[in-house]
Amino acid sequence: MWFVIAVVAFIAGGGFLLRDRALLTSRNRERRRWAGLRGWQFAETDPLLPKKWSGGAVAYYGDGVARDVVAGSTFTADGRRKVFVFDLEAGGRVNTVIAAVQTRKVHPVVVELWVPSTPFQREHMPELLGPVGQRYAFVSDISGARALITPDLVDATEEIGRDIAVAWIEDGWVLAAAPPNSSPSRLERLLRGIGEIADVVDPFDAEAEPAGGARPEQAGAERVEAEESRGEQVKAAPEPVADAKDA
Repeated sequence: MWFVIAVVAFIAGGGFLLRDRALLTSRNRERRRWAGLRGWQFAETDPLLPKKWSGGAVAYYGDGVARDVVAGSTFTADGRRKVFVFDLEAGGRVNTVIAAVQTRKVHPVVVELWVPSTPFQREHMPELLGPVGQRYAFVSDISGARALITPDLVDATEEIGRDIAVAWIEDGWVLAAAPPNSSPSRLERLLRGIGEIADVVDPFDAEAEPAGGARPEQAGAERVEAEESRGEQVKAAPEPVADAKDA
């Protein structure tokens, strides 16, 4: 009797293991194909990447290991930004998918925006600031966070979707945690959504020039001016003498 139960349990456990392995393999192929279509880089694992952050979903689940990592860059309204997408595996299971968009400016305050339905309590929870739109804000510094939380930030956060348990701002990144089974199309929309948040907290400064030269728009204008100037010079130049081959 016990032997039969043990055999059934073994078969059932093996079935679950094979199912999980099949799901992981399918997700790996899907993520790899998505990276290829976008011209992004793909890595099966990166144990150090989650350690770049300590807030939001990384604090909730533990930094763990990054699986099926996609790295690249994408355009937002305020320019091109670096992005990461990866499965966060902690405790031997994939708990969430992290999407991250880099900002040029590094903010000293961490702002976590959680949906109320998430059991977001943890051992070292940031300070509760209060409701922000349909989410609750937990921050590392209340006075510093108030400057970041504007009506534009609230509007941008509302657009990312209620299936995203938490979006947060940490150092030079805007991040969000999606369900483990999120498809590439959903992750594309999420990247656009947190890209809008990045534009809000790190807007393009028309007065500032990046180190090492003029802004892209300025450089483009200067190229146009130079081409127009060369055109005028060509028009004003005397007719050239015929080449020997034309003679």
